Amino acid sequence: MANQAILLWPSGAPGALGDKEHDKPSITVYRPETNATGAAMVICPGGGYGGLAAHEGRDYALFLNQHGVTCFVLKYRLGSAGYRHPVMLGDAARAVRLVRSQAAEWGVSTNRIGIMGSSAGGHLASTLLTHFDAGKADAPDPVDRVSSRPDLGVLCYAVITMGKNTHSGSRANLLGDKPAADLIDSLSGEKNVTAQTPPCFIWHTWEDGGVKVENSLEFAAALRAHGVPFDLHIYQKGRHGIGLADTPPFANAHPWAADLAYWLKHYQFAR
Repeated sequence: MANQAILLWPSGAPGALGDKEHDKPSITVYRPETNATGAAMVICPGGGYGGLAAHEGRDYALFLNQHGVTCFVLKYRLGSAGYRHPVMLGDAARAVRLVRSQAAEWGVSTNRIGIMGSSAGGHLASTLLTHFDAGKADAPDPVDRVSSRPDLGVLCYAVITMGKNTHSGSRANLLGDKPAADLIDSLSGEKNVTAQTPPCFIWHTWEDGGVKVENSLEFAAALRAHGVPFDLHIYQKGRHGIGLADTPPFANAHPWAADLAYWLKHYQFAR
């Protein structure tokens, strides 16, 4: 079924504060019409951990579908609905586990599952890229038995740090008004990269007035320091939240889109 929404926890999400739609994290499936590569991308829209920007979810999925990638747009729980870390990370990890555990059903490979995020969604993606786990082999829920490690990451004008260069609204929605210093460090991606962090495609714009470009630069430097491959693109022009700068069929998409498709081909994700 096209654009099928699937609850991450059909019997109710752990830590749910109620039973409304914003208490029910889900993934919406977007499948390529032709030429599927067997690769998957979990997409985390931005919105400052207070909302979810459709153009950074659905539109990315439709673009990647054109290159053969099966996409899963994540509806994660938000600070505006009363949630705080680690709920959002739990939702992202569960999404990757769910795709991996049901890979055969969706026609994707268990070792070609990426995560993509923009702005605060990029922070969520970078957090999973640095805080994944192998799963619990004896877990009662079979989904929890598989790894939450993405095979690669795509970070679009991402919030990375919770330190001095952070986006203050995203930090408040994620961690509250007065987070402890150790929590700030733990949720600052540039401080948590290891040699096991997956390869990343990172892009930002020099003109971005919403999230400082230092977020991307410092994360790339951390990847470099730990020997993790990455593609880094800093474009001079472009506002924050630009997304693809176009709507389907994306004839005038921002150059980052073509650069991403080129990079994904190297990892056998895209055609």
